[in-house]
Amino acid sequence: MSLKVEQNASQLLHEAFVSLRTLGKRSILALLGIIIGSSSVVALINIGHNAAEDAAAIFQNMGTDTLVARFPASADSRMPMPTTLDTKALSQAVPSLIDIAPTALLSATVTRNGRAANASVVGATAELASAMRLQLREGRFLSDFDQNEIYAVVGHQVAEALGVPGAPLSIGDRVQINDYLFLVIGILQSQPSAVLVPIQANDSLFLPQSSMRRIFPSPHIDNVVTRVAGGEDMERIATALAEALKTLLRGREVEVQVPQQIIDGMTRQSRTFGYLLMALGGISLVGGGVGVMNVMLMNVAERRREIGIRMALGARQRDIRNLFLLEAVTLTAVGALSGAILGVTSAYIYAKMSGWHFSLAAASLPLGIGSTLLVGLFFGLYPAISASRLQPVEALRDE
Repeated sequence: MSLKVEQNASQLLHEAFVSLRTLGKRSILALLGIIIGSSSVVALINIGHNAAEDAAAIFQNMGTDTLVARFPASADSRMPMPTTLDTKALSQAVPSLIDIAPTALLSATVTRNGRAANASVVGATAELASAMRLQLREGRFLSDFDQNEIYAVVGHQVAEALGVPGAPLSIGDRVQINDYLFLVIGILQSQPSAVLVPIQANDSLFLPQSSMRRIFPSPHIDNVVTRVAGGEDMERIATALAEALKTLLRGREVEVQVPQQIIDGMTRQSRTFGYLLMALGGISLVGGGVGVMNVMLMNVAERRREIGIRMALGARQRDIRNLFLLEAVTLTAVGALSGAILGVTSAYIYAKMSGWHFSLAAASLPLGIGSTLLVGLFFGLYPAISASRLQPVEALRDE
């Protein structure tokens, strides 16, 4: 019995391929439509997946244990920001904080040997290097003993801009800001773009916080960069940090940025972007399905006499329906597999051209191939049912 079923299935599949081959160019055009639709679904799902991974990778080097407190100006803010912050009191109020680094920010032009660079001058403490995970190319970062000294740590891009051919900026050189010369004690490696911290290290020059008075008459704290001990509830620590800062800085508004909130927002945006891309791929796939239905309807119209002969020889309606449905599914399956290969290849090329690390989305192949087969089944069902409902006598009258 099983051998007979296998023979019938094999025979039907053989007839399906023979029939599709006889359709010639029309079959090829329908197949191209399916390939384009299937490859669009697979490629767009993978592109959306890799775009989301690339966006999330921005936080990898910054870490999700960083909290940044800002102090927005408001009409109720009567007291100006102080020039220093009692970090010991803040550490006692929020024991989970590992590093507490208040910073003051100022834009200025830095010069050396006739070369100039616009830089963000950062009044910093020793804890900022650990809080921001700064890596030094040479020299050292600021220490607690450097306050009031005319020392500077230079970011990678600023150092490149101040260097001259044959005489790059080095430890022991002096850079000028306004009328003051600062001794370079450290040069940073190139740092990744900072998303959580409002300081771009590559374009910055770091001075001891108390030395900021030399170039600006009344510097003040602009933000506080902190790191949190592992395993802590970031939302709870952020709330505690905000309350502690409000106590220390009476009359000031405090906003604490939680990295997980940004990551969650990016995840939602990436998911929405992925759904949009899937919808665009689905539209292409529907267009390919319409092409399959058109080919199958023409196939039925050209084979009416064959259908009548089959029925006269004992073929049942379901046999005729299954024959044409199998042809539609076979055409779609070939297109789905070819489209999956083309889609993965296209997504890989796009990722490499965009500078992303390519990884295959787990759902792309099942969704791409599965949706293509469902579309082929759906659009092939009507022609198959139409063929099975033909009356043998009417079908045999066709020349």
